[in-house]
Amino acid sequence: MKNIRIVLPLVLLWALSSIGQNTGIIPQPLRVDLKDGKYIITSKTSIISDGPNLENASYLQGLLKVEYQKELKIKRKGGKGIILTLNPKLAQKLGEEGYVLKVDNSAISISAGTTTGVFYGIISLRQLIGEDSKNGNLSISGISIEDSPRFGWRAFMLDEGRYFKGTQQVKKLLDQMTLLKMNVFHWHLTDDQGWRLEIKKYPKLTEVGSTRNNSQIGGWDSVERSNTPHHGYYTQEEVKDIIAYADERQITIIPEIEMPGHASAAIAAYPWLGTIGEIKEVPTVFGKLPDSFNVSDPRVYEFLENVLSEVMELFPSNIIHIGGDEVKFEAWKSSEEIQNFINDNGLTSPADLHIFFTNRISNYLNQNGHRMMGWNEILGENVHEWQEPTDMEVKKSLAKNTLVHFWKGNLDLVSKAVEEGYDIVNSYHEYTYLDYSYKSIPLEKAYSFDPIPEGLEERFHDKIIGSGCQMWGEWIPEASDMEKMVFPRLAAYAEVGWTSKTKKDYSVFRSNLNQLLIRWRSQGISLPDKFEKVNFEEKK
Repeated sequence: MKNIRIVLPLVLLWALSSIGQNTGIIPQPLRVDLKDGKYIITSKTSIISDGPNLENASYLQGLLKVEYQKELKIKRKGGKGIILTLNPKLAQKLGEEGYVLKVDNSAISISAGTTTGVFYGIISLRQLIGEDSKNGNLSISGISIEDSPRFGWRAFMLDEGRYFKGTQQVKKLLDQMTLLKMNVFHWHLTDDQGWRLEIKKYPKLTEVGSTRNNSQIGGWDSVERSNTPHHGYYTQEEVKDIIAYADERQITIIPEIEMPGHASAAIAAYPWLGTIGEIKEVPTVFGKLPDSFNVSDPRVYEFLENVLSEVMELFPSNIIHIGGDEVKFEAWKSSEEIQNFINDNGLTSPADLHIFFTNRISNYLNQNGHRMMGWNEILGENVHEWQEPTDMEVKKSLAKNTLVHFWKGNLDLVSKAVEEGYDIVNSYHEYTYLDYSYKSIPLEKAYSFDPIPEGLEERFHDKIIGSGCQMWGEWIPEASDMEKMVFPRLAAYAEVGWTSKTKKDYSVFRSNLNQLLIRWRSQGISLPDKFEKVNFEEKK
């Protein structure tokens, strides 16, 4: 589908440049200078690449062919055209993902310290291209951009434990992440209501755990059911294909394998994994379910290590997310076996046992060259009103190399965690949960999110490595339901992660967003009704 560009008069662009860059680029670049002139891309234009950037050149070649039906040749050196080059000095100045993009009458040049930086320069170029309706040539107005991201971790999470979406939809999301320079796809693959990843050693995880015979609809306390079964999982070959697709787009995939809670689908497949012993099939209701892995049983640790071994072999990232959230301690408290385990290991409470378990998993991952990531309950802090204070008394402390994913609790907990040495990805739910309505998190509120909490001492700012936005899946059975929640808020979160705080401007963002909304409409992406007008003004 061809990209349609909204072209503002050059004089207006110059006037606006003093308060923001209305270039149409999202996320907004660090520095922009608008120049006279423009470069015309015709069928005779060449892509000129140095050796390291040949993959980038091929990506740009394919992009122009698919979106504009322009088949450009790639040359290794010499001449004018679209020039892709490495400049090692830029890595020191702009980091691993920064780039310089220049457009004038004679050429387009993209240079960076790494091939990743050149790739992001190509993505910015993609958003600048306009099409001449008279002759079909492509034009880019004169411009000079120097750009680099604020944070190195810019994530989108898709929960498929609740509703399986499939390869085509995942690739569609990866494409939009690419357009927005988001670089981490957090893939939530297991939960109470479904196990979505083939594990060869334990085939029942998908034979049993990937299917439920019904689904709750209508909200958390609803007695309504869909009266239809739901099924789906990814083979390891399908996962490898998706990983390769993401890698071509500079996106790292972080798998999430939930433990010790949110484990009902696994327990349905292998009942000896559970604590209560009552789960006979994959649950059909959503919410915080009572059972969790029996963490006093050596067989459970053997099972989890075997599962994680296959996950580590499959996913090239050295980070594995183990969830760790919303563990209902009643199952452990009522189990004589687990209470004996707590006493035998000198632990004080269920929360202490939670940390003990989490550290054991962390040690296993570390021994195999991987780092553990988990939701911030793994710190042992009480962030839920339904937890008893006595259950949260702890002596253990979480392994220090853990990457803590903050989502809930007092924001002071972030300060406490970084002071104790932990790295944080900030996904505070009141700003970043895409399953929340637009009334709870309107576009402007999403845009206003700052991963660095107000008042955090500057010496700890580098401990906040980035942010994520989460599309939890309980109430999104169809892809169109999901898209209406994700888009256009995904663009706001992209700018949260990339754009310097000093350059953020919501009015500029909304202006730049217009052409992106047109692109999404043309691609058949479902948008909320409030963005249905031609000028895409939000309805009050």
